[in-house]
Amino acid sequence: MDNRLIVALDTDDDEEIIWLSGTLMDIVGWFKMGFQAFSALGMEAFPWFEQNGHNTFVDLKFHDIPNTVARDVSTMTKHGANMINMHASGGLEMMQAARSRADDAAYKARIPNPILLGVTILTSMDEMGFQSNFGSERQLSEQVVYLAKLTKEAGLDGVVASPLEIEPIRKACGDNFLIVTPGIRPKWADPGDQRRITTPAEAINRGADFIVVGRPIIEAEDPLEAAEKILDEMRGM
Repeated sequence: MDNRLIVALDTDDDEEIIWLSGTLMDIVGWFKMGFQAFSALGMEAFPWFEQNGHNTFVDLKFHDIPNTVARDVSTMTKHGANMINMHASGGLEMMQAARSRADDAAYKARIPNPILLGVTILTSMDEMGFQSNFGSERQLSEQVVYLAKLTKEAGLDGVVASPLEIEPIRKACGDNFLIVTPGIRPKWADPGDQRRITTPAEAINRGADFIVVGRPIIEAEDPLEAAEKILDEMRGM
């Protein structure tokens, strides 16, 4: 089992989610639940995944006032989420509040603290889109590093960022700062709506701690074969 691959269960079909996770359980250690999967499974997903030895990444990208985000992250922690993300653009106070409440919830439940991540800039956005939407004085890569540094200052464990920004984030935030990279597309897969992408091997070689892959696996004719091919790429085989 390779714990660096996170499979995104981007579907609201609960039977398909159970089938996919069962099919992949022997080779994949992490599964990501976004809004689709979470709306299908709800809180009942956590004990099911835990019983089957899976780690869960709750990808709900929380972004609200500090108290609201802290409350929601605390709830996810209490129910057993192993990794939770929030938009770093929500600010320092929001992320600090989430960290504090998550750690408190984990302590009371006598479980490990969850991995908390700040989302930087979505991988569906390129430089042109970033500038036209935000009118920032920073370049996209500079904004990603700025948000990564803010995330670290807030006490979070790492960020969700494009594989193209791994090196500058690593330089700015150090080796112990986690980098989780979506926007991963094997050479044989359709890039879809992703813009800032690399292959699994390139992301690992650049220094990603985790890579997130959804459609190339879950929409494949044989998801197990697709996942095995991606793991082989990650290992340089």
